[in-house]
Amino acid sequence: MLDDLAELTVQVRARLAALGFELADIRKGGSRSRPLLQVRIDRPDITVGGGVTVDDCARVSRALEQWLDQAGTLGVRYILEVSSPGIDRPVRWREHWVRFVGRDVNVRLPGRGRVRATIVRVPEDADTVVLRLQSGGEELAVTLAEARDARLAVDWTK
Repeated sequence: MLDDLAELTVQVRARLAALGFELADIRKGGSRSRPLLQVRIDRPDITVGGGVTVDDCARVSRALEQWLDQAGTLGVRYILEVSSPGIDRPVRWREHWVRFVGRDVNVRLPGRGRVRATIVRVPEDADTVVLRLQSGGEELAVTLAEARDARLAVDWTK
């Protein structure tokens, strides 16, 4: 069985890419006897109104189940959940931060708690992101590891 989430993430990403999807989020939970794998998928070429469908989730689920069953990756009695990233899409990895430059996120920052900020830029030479805080307009650079539980912000007024 594959217990390392980092290695599992690499494996799932490769399988999703072959199907034309990208990994938006992955979580592993449950118990040792009944592991739970939650996979959120997205399309790399997403356009407004062209998100992930139920059929997409079913197709990805079947492909991942086949691999998980053959490889015994999670054992025999696992639960697999495949879904779209949702309206408040997670922003987890560097490529997500780069993709969503200019968009607002709700993110937890050390010493500041949960804040709303705009992604200003992601410097090439560092694992940091520059954010402009909505309260006061201050810009600050934080490491990607410090920017926790980030999600795209939804603007309900537009």
